[in-house]
This record gives sequence, C-alpha cells and structure tokens, in this order.
Amino acid sequence: MIEAASLDISVDLSGFSEVLRRQGLPHRISEESGQQVIYVDSDAAATYVREALSQWQRSPELHAAAAASGGRGRVGGQAMSARALVVLRTSPITLVLIGLCLLVAAVSSLGGRADRVDFLFYPLLNSQNLLALLGDIGSLPEALRTLTPMLLHFGELHLIFNMLWLWYFGRQLETIQPGWVLLGLVILTSFTANTTQYLTVQYNNFGGMSGVVYGLVGYAWVIHNFMPRSHLMLNNSMFVFFVIALILMEMVAGSWIATAAHVGGLVSGLVLGLGAVLFYRLVLKRSVVGRPDPGFVP
Repeated sequence: MIEAASLDISVDLSGFSEVLRRQGLPHRISEESGQQVIYVDSDAAATYVREALSQWQRSPELHAAAAASGGRGRVGGQAMSARALVVLRTSPITLVLIGLCLLVAAVSSLGGRADRVDFLFYPLLNSQNLLALLGDIGSLPEALRTLTPMLLHFGELHLIFNMLWLWYFGRQLETIQPGWVLLGLVILTSFTANTTQYLTVQYNNFGGMSGVVYGLVGYAWVIHNFMPRSHLMLNNSMFVFFVIALILMEMVAGSWIATAAHVGGLVSGLVLGLGAVLFYRLVLKRSVVGRPDPGFVP
C-alpha cells in the first residue's frame, strides 16, 4: 500500500476515517514510531487523502457533512474520481467480466437472439462421462467454449442478479488477493459448473454466471470461517440464503434453472477455498488470505 499522510499520535483520526469510509475509499491507519500513518491503494487516492485531510483539519464538521450528503461539490467530485481510479486498479478482472456479460447481453438481446452468440455455447462433446468428455476436447476454441457459457444470460433479472453478486464477491476477493487468483477461480468454477450441467442434462442450451457466483460464495465462505482476519463481508446467514435459494430454484423452476451448474460451482468453490486455507496455514504459515487490509470497505 502507499503512504498518504503521517500525523502525530495525539490527533484523533476516527472522524476522518469515517469520512473516507463513507466515500468508499479503502484505507488503513497504523501507528508507527509515535505517528499515525494513513495508507491507501493508489497514488490518486493518496493525493485525494492529503487534500481531504487538510480540509478536514480546518473544518471536520463541514467535511463530514459533505461525505454524508453523498459527496456533492468539489470534495465529493474528487472522492468519486479517486474511488473510480481505485476500483479500476483493484478490480480489473471483475470489471472485465461484467463488461463482457453486458456486451454479450446487448448483442444477443438478453438471449432473445442467441443465434448471434451460438459460438459461446458449450461444445457438443462425448458426454458419457467426464474422462470421455475431456478426451473429446480437441482444440483451444473447444476448451474455451467450456467456459464461455458463463457470459450468456437470458432476461433482465438473470443478468442483474448475477452481475450484482459478481461485483460483490469478485471485488472483495480481488482486493485481498492478486487478480490472477480470481481469474483462476473463475476459470475453474466456470468449467466445473458448465461441465456438471452439460453432463447432467446432455444438451448445451444453458448459460449464466450463476455457477461462478456460487463458486465464489463457497470459496469466500470457507475463507471467512477459517481465515476470519481476511475481512470478507460474508456471514453464515448469507451462505444459508444462497443454499436455500438453490433448493427453492430446483423445487420451483428446476426445468428452467441450471441447478447442476449451481451445485457444481458451489462444490468447486468450497474445495478451492479449503485448498487456499490449507496452503496459507500449512505452507505460508499465515492467518490471513492475500493482502490484509482492515480498512477495506466493499
């Protein structure tokens, strides 16, 4: 992280930290040699924090009010710009995935013209069993098509639901771990979810990011429970909600919902999360997954 400012230990920064939290700027304040040091994720955020801190010291009440009102005015505009730069820097994989899904939704008219994107559907492979299927993948395009159904969505609710949860979990995971880790999670959970669905239903007319979302849910839940200092915003109630929603979807609309993909994604996420916990605890001897940042605000 980047040092944005340093102040004497006697200065109460709790109010300023709350201002940054309301404006959505990830930050951390630590004590070092009698000084309080404010750390942020980027040079743009550091520049904003220095100016905001100067204004806050002159008039903390007005600055807090500006933040509470949604950041209107010059300070609010700077906060929005800094936050946008931080998001672009810390969540590129999540943003690219959302952008691709929106692009495919626009081209396919939310699935109404699926013929325009038929190259994204799961390839027609030998589906007798997993080994036969893997052996039937004969080219890189076919391998990629085992992943691309995650970009397909059928209807507004399908797209909105998946994008909101992808943003919620993807951004958190990408903030505490390198982007390539999230990309690996997406690839593995997408392949598992899509392949499970294909082997179950024996046809390839399905799609959606739901399997990946359930994979991220499972991965984040394991980390949250076994590596609590990683500060992921996921509790047991939210996990139970996803499981109950999965059961209800199967009961109410099993023929319309890719339930097998959801289950495959969830199980693969749980397994990958357990693997990450064991790696960090047994190999790296650490109690935090990724980069510890207690100032992160999702």
